[in-house]
Amino acid sequence: METIVIKCGGSILAQLSDSFFNSLKELKESGYRVVIVHGGGPEIGQTLTSLKIESEFVNGLRKTTKEVLDVVEMVLSGTVNKKVVIELEKAGIPAVGLSGCDAQLIKAKPADIEQLGFVGEVEKVNVSFLEFLLSQNFVPVISPIGIDEKYTKYNINADTAAASVATALKANHLLFVTDVDGIKKDGEVLPSLSTDSVLTLIEEGTIYGGMIPKVKAALTALNDGGINEIIVINGKGSLLAMDGTLKGTKIVKELEVV
Repeated sequence: METIVIKCGGSILAQLSDSFFNSLKELKESGYRVVIVHGGGPEIGQTLTSLKIESEFVNGLRKTTKEVLDVVEMVLSGTVNKKVVIELEKAGIPAVGLSGCDAQLIKAKPADIEQLGFVGEVEKVNVSFLEFLLSQNFVPVISPIGIDEKYTKYNINADTAAASVATALKANHLLFVTDVDGIKKDGEVLPSLSTDSVLTLIEEGTIYGGMIPKVKAALTALNDGGINEIIVINGKGSLLAMDGTLKGTKIVKELEVV
């Protein structure tokens, strides 16, 4: 039975369509085990602004003070997590919402307290807990809040958390769900890329902005995690093409020579 870990970015969550959730149901009915890890950056930003709490980004990561962390946890583990769970349930998919604190699902360590505050790196994933939920036919929906051995909580980049979960589960596929159809060059979606091709596209500026941390997390998962393929895919419609295969741009270690 194959396992798919799906990372849904905060910018796409509000745009996920009925077709998206129906395609998840198709995948489940086809025998796939599904795990979702989500972000929530836009909603976090809006809530911080409404509460007049200042925050800044350092090297693409939100510097997380204790005050910011409380908001991050409230939004991710509360509002956003439950929205995703409810949409899955509406589509007839049994789901359970979790944060990395539940059953110490994501053990973390500080990335750089001085520069980033309570931003964490993943040390370990509680695989047996996830395996239990999957064996009961649930889709675990995970907000990327980690916890250390002293029960201090950390804000973890969702791309990194998804890659770590996929690696720990030895997942067959890791999907980065975005608001674009895949990685494009000259306006055309590239159906597949090798890791070397990805690095070249970053160097030449074809891959830029928010796509860079996604593909870098993908490369780490491919090189270190034993995952077969990473797919960058659009969540505004179905994940599946007419022939039942996954859409988007597939990233693999090496392209097969035909």
